[in-house]
Amino acid sequence: MGSRTGTLLWRAVPAAALVCAIGLLPWLSHTDPALTVLRARSAERDATPEVLAGIRAELNLDDGPSTLLGRWLAGLPRGDAGRSWISGDAVLPTVLEALGASLLLMAAASAVAVATAAAVCARTLRRGARRSLEGRPAGGSGAAVLAALPEFLTASVLATVVGVQWGWLPALGWYGPQWTVLPALALGLPAGAVLGRLLDEQLPGAFAEPWAQAAAARGLPGHSVARKALRRCVPGLLPNVGLFVVGLTGGSVAVEQIFDIPGLGRTTLRAAIAQDLPVLQAGTLVLVVLAAVVTLGVRIATRLLVGPALRDGALSTPHRPVPPGRRVLPAVYAAVPAAVIALGLPRDPLALDTSARLRPPSAAHPFGTDALGRDVLARVAHGALDTLLLALAVSLTALAAGVLLGLLPRFSGPLVDTVNAVPPVLAALLVTAVLGGGPTAPALAVAVVAWAPLAAHTSALLSQERATVHLTATRALGAGPVQLLRSELLPAVLPPVTRHALLRLPGVALALASLGFLGLGAQPPSPEWGLLLAENQPYAERAPWAVLAPAAVLALLGALAVTAAGGPRRPRPRRPGRRRDRAAAGGRALVHEEPVGAG
Repeated sequence: MGSRTGTLLWRAVPAAALVCAIGLLPWLSHTDPALTVLRARSAERDATPEVLAGIRAELNLDDGPSTLLGRWLAGLPRGDAGRSWISGDAVLPTVLEALGASLLLMAAASAVAVATAAAVCARTLRRGARRSLEGRPAGGSGAAVLAALPEFLTASVLATVVGVQWGWLPALGWYGPQWTVLPALALGLPAGAVLGRLLDEQLPGAFAEPWAQAAAARGLPGHSVARKALRRCVPGLLPNVGLFVVGLTGGSVAVEQIFDIPGLGRTTLRAAIAQDLPVLQAGTLVLVVLAAVVTLGVRIATRLLVGPALRDGALSTPHRPVPPGRRVLPAVYAAVPAAVIALGLPRDPLALDTSARLRPPSAAHPFGTDALGRDVLARVAHGALDTLLLALAVSLTALAAGVLLGLLPRFSGPLVDTVNAVPPVLAALLVTAVLGGGPTAPALAVAVVAWAPLAAHTSALLSQERATVHLTATRALGAGPVQLLRSELLPAVLPPVTRHALLRLPGVALALASLGFLGLGAQPPSPEWGLLLAENQPYAERAPWAVLAPAAVLALLGALAVTAAGGPRRPRPRRPGRRRDRAAAGGRALVHEEPVGAG
């Protein structure tokens, strides 16, 4: 009982710290809250000392942040989250209405993500069902392109082409189910591509387990084996599914901005920019509670899918050495961006030519020019160095932090839940408030939240690996905790988590670009990719090359990351008497006729 109480208290500490940090936002940023509120209410009104004093008296700002936070917390048990500093309306109805829109969008985007993930791993399931899989995932690199497409760019293209030019679906507003289709596609396609690739990586190991071999020997239908293999692999991905669900609710700020959706992400962002603390605190608290509910649902689903095997130590490890695949596609994907960077670096990314505005691609300007006549190729190449080096540094930091914290699930679990509830945009605002602006603020903001999915993946794999039969036997032979960690657990967990980090490398670059797109990253005239896309997005119809060029390079880099993610694998050892080993393995497999926990 005491341990459970301590766990609940520890889960409440990060959430309380987050809410308190948000309550201190105006004071951390060393700005006058009264002046910010005045600008949000009316940009034309003069900020005279009398007007500012009246706002301070109206909002009780002179009482200090701790008193204001205490009053806000005291009203929560009564269902009173205060009133907006900008509009004067009650906060709770506004936040709940925004939550309803975000939940509807999240449900539609989740359906798109599930369908996309199913399409990505469908070929592997078919091959595994026919028992023709040889330890290598069959998913193609098309998922890489989907995973690397910026959500805000996909949303812009869908709104412009499908919504405006073709008129098939409404592009702006939020008035019914048909308004959810385009934003759901923009959010669900990248998320489903990443989840599909992660699942596709695990399926070959499941099809190689003894129960699958026994099922094949007994003539069990292939679709039944595929269904059980799917059930065997899904529990290891459920924590990341939960992270995606929460991220789709609070992290879809750019998409909500483009489609004019009154969701929780956009409401929270606007409140943060205007320093409307009651709305910002209520929105963040709702996201934290949603993250806790989703985490609880994930744990229940994992126990139902795995069954008592997780408790009894009766699982087989799905992480097996597989032969390295061909490296033709990664070389191709790497060659094109390398050529773009090599051709663009000698050019001046800041040179203006107002007589050559929005020129189409030509020999002089292979990627065309932007609205100021600057060479797009030069800006893409110079921006690539900043964006990619920064994304690589953030990814390596997130991988190290994710693995270390994932090895301590009781400590990191509450942190993962809380951090995942913070949209990168809000994290960027908090970091900017504390450290000031500059190019390092977006990197720190993304690093603060990028480790959480890797830690959740590490913890999920670790819990299943600790429940395996071979680990129980190794422990019974006298192996200590350090030896088990070094020789058994880390070799099984590190390869898939490293591949996961590679899969997320484009996502990190996209997060950095998203902050630039929203005006929270680099400032003009920097050629950073997010800023590059934001500057050229208004001219997407007239000069699509200015947007498609950086997006295409980013998609190729995403394809490179995904195809290269198959690289960190241990080679399959060659042993003499391989046929005898296979026969023996087949004989032992007859003992295990069903996947443990498959029901």
